[in-house]
Amino acid sequence: MPVLAAGPPARGADGDGPPLTVPRDPAREAAEHELSRSVYQENEPGLLQRAADAFFDWVGDLFAAASGATPGGALGLLVLALVVCALVAALWWRLGTPTRTAGSPAALFDDRPRSAADHRTAATAHADRGDWGPAVQERMRAVVRSLEERALLDARPGRTADEAAAEAGRPLPDHADRLRAAARTFDEVTYGGRTADRAAYQRLTDLDAELQHTRPALAPGSTA
Repeated sequence: MPVLAAGPPARGADGDGPPLTVPRDPAREAAEHELSRSVYQENEPGLLQRAADAFFDWVGDLFAAASGATPGGALGLLVLALVVCALVAALWWRLGTPTRTAGSPAALFDDRPRSAADHRTAATAHADRGDWGPAVQERMRAVVRSLEERALLDARPGRTADEAAAEAGRPLPDHADRLRAAARTFDEVTYGGRTADRAAYQRLTDLDAELQHTRPALAPGSTA
């Protein structure tokens, strides 16, 4: 069986010279130079496009893996995502929108001195409109201002609701827990972004009414 022999090496232009050979390194450099020309790269995607393609490929792989691990496949994953969204929405509605980062509570009163009756009037006006947050704030201020007017608390500027509750709990020990709870409600509404309601306002209103008719406990050794 005849064997096909390789053709003769290329020769010079006149066909009589020695075979033409190109060294390896110059040949590689020439090929790289040729491939670097814009004509070969004009249709290749840019860096941003490649990054976007890689990101979406990663998201697709992640979704596929999650679908495989979730009962029901893609439908089960969709149901799970909807449940999570519903839980987040419920928490957001219940807790309210955070409006202030945690920090030291500010003073209970502003720079406008008002009587306990003034604060009660403002609280009632807010409650009539259904503005439970401001109503709670004004009712707590009425509680503290009333104690100051009765000399159960000294009129001290810059006092916080927590400080007022702790100090008022000493002459009014039977109401100490409710005073602390009222101060906590005030702080949550004022600084924690919590949503107040009618029940919270009513608890403060009842406490305010009871304190107006409560006599302080006398310290040991003191006289009336």
